[in-house]
Amino acid sequence: MFERFTKDARDVVKEAVAHTERTGAARVGTEHLLLALLDREGCRASFALTALGLDERREPVRDALEQARRRGGLTQAETDALAGLGIDVPEIVARVEDTHGPGALSAEPARTRWRGHRPFDRAAKDVLTGALRAATARGHRHIGDEHLLLALTARPGLPAEVLADHGVTHASVTRVLYGDGEAKAG
Repeated sequence: MFERFTKDARDVVKEAVAHTERTGAARVGTEHLLLALLDREGCRASFALTALGLDERREPVRDALEQARRRGGLTQAETDALAGLGIDVPEIVARVEDTHGPGALSAEPARTRWRGHRPFDRAAKDVLTGALRAATARGHRHIGDEHLLLALTARPGLPAEVLADHGVTHASVTRVLYGDGEAKAG
């Protein structure tokens, strides 16, 4: 499938792997793909994010991803659901971090020396497959970084929630990229 990726899409995947390595994570996740897309300039996904007003809000998006990482990857919706059950996630995070240090609940292991390539987690693989579906649904022969963005916004999870909180949804990305509100397969 990677042979169908444009240079920009391949660069996003490479940068996602680099984000994974910098944080010491064992696997490339959807949040790493989103971080890589946020870093890009001069590509279709960057154009769409800028057109949707995210240019000035990229740092708050990064901060929201960092906060979720510190919560062990829980989305805000999951945190709110647990609060409805009487579980105060911020309090738990604070207590654990007081005892074990910042980021102790993150899904990432302590920095380890890795050899070879980091694998993609199930959700990240689903995003790559979703990008293929998004491209195919539009009759595109290649998978671009814009298809990765569409797949991230179409799939429930942390990136879609964080982007939606900042005004970027699957429908809005589709509208900016293609001029229609039809949310094709992603």
